[in-house]
Amino acid sequence: MREGSTMAERAAGIPKMEVVVIGGGQAGLSSAYYLGQAGLVPDREFTLLDRAPGPGGAWQFRWPSLTLSTVNGIHDLPGGIALAASAAPGETGDVRAAEAVPRYFAEVERAFALPVHRPVEVLAVRDHGARLRIETDRGTLSARGIINATGTWDAPHIPPYPGADSFRGRQLHAHDYCGAAEFAGQHVVVVGGGISAVQILDEISQVAGTTWVTRRPPDFHEGAFRAADGRAAVARVEARVRAGLPPGSLVSVTGLPPSPALQAARDRGALERLPMFARITPEGVEWADGRRQRADAILWATGFGNALGHLAPLGLVNAEGGIRMSGRLATQVAADPRIHLVGYGPSASTIGANRAGRAAAEELLRHLGRR
Repeated sequence: MREGSTMAERAAGIPKMEVVVIGGGQAGLSSAYYLGQAGLVPDREFTLLDRAPGPGGAWQFRWPSLTLSTVNGIHDLPGGIALAASAAPGETGDVRAAEAVPRYFAEVERAFALPVHRPVEVLAVRDHGARLRIETDRGTLSARGIINATGTWDAPHIPPYPGADSFRGRQLHAHDYCGAAEFAGQHVVVVGGGISAVQILDEISQVAGTTWVTRRPPDFHEGAFRAADGRAAVARVEARVRAGLPPGSLVSVTGLPPSPALQAARDRGALERLPMFARITPEGVEWADGRRQRADAILWATGFGNALGHLAPLGLVNAEGGIRMSGRLATQVAADPRIHLVGYGPSASTIGANRAGRAAAEELLRHLGRR
């Protein structure tokens, strides 16, 4: 029986692990890979629980028009298998990301025999003495530590606005966007100043009337985006989580990068931005000065929170709405070193997720006395 197991757990037959990874996206798979490389035995000493129906993390749910040539970049997972090499013969950069990335993730899972179990939804993680109790819709596990990699996709954010319930049209989040064709001939108000907002605005403006509104003026990054710019952006987000503040948005630091699609949208006049409206009316939106815009749909590209509701019983979130992080790459929860968050804050990118997965695995195993 492994260290820290209780009489109650032994009597109940609860599986006892050293580490449980929660989430099967880039950060989760990276963490599982490094746990395996460290010598932990799959499904006996560590396992990975993923609520999605198949491999691919959030990528499997992205809108069809998002292709490998239009995403900001997908960094290869560790282990030497390249995304490009796993593409089907004859595929180009225009292949759908929602098809290519899940296929790639599945290949990595098979190649390294990663112990992924899906669909499994983690309902709650609770402190249980020397261990953590992981309650799922398929039973309960016990672990000495967890690496949480649930990301943000399952926590879309729509800010409350007066009159929202009165709107007779359709409201949806970028999370639910499937393509521009369904809006042909309509007028759509697109809310948000991030990269996804601009990509969706560009697509819809080709088939429909659009109005673009943002809370603050969008920040267009002029010139080539350098590696130093990315490092500076990550450093600012890292400083926030180390101070216990909410991570904030990376695009608020990096700005909107230039692209042919962005220039095409500008040429069509789609990037004529308006400030946020004051209220939503049954027919559309209204600004404080009385100006109105009729709309058939309001699309909220207003970002995502962090899908951490299952960790609520641990009381990690502070009064500022953040979690104080520590460790080499700010993946370790300062108040409880048994818990690492990857894909959170500075590791919320595909390249950051790989580095965070390695750091989390190494630091957690060191804390648990495993080398």
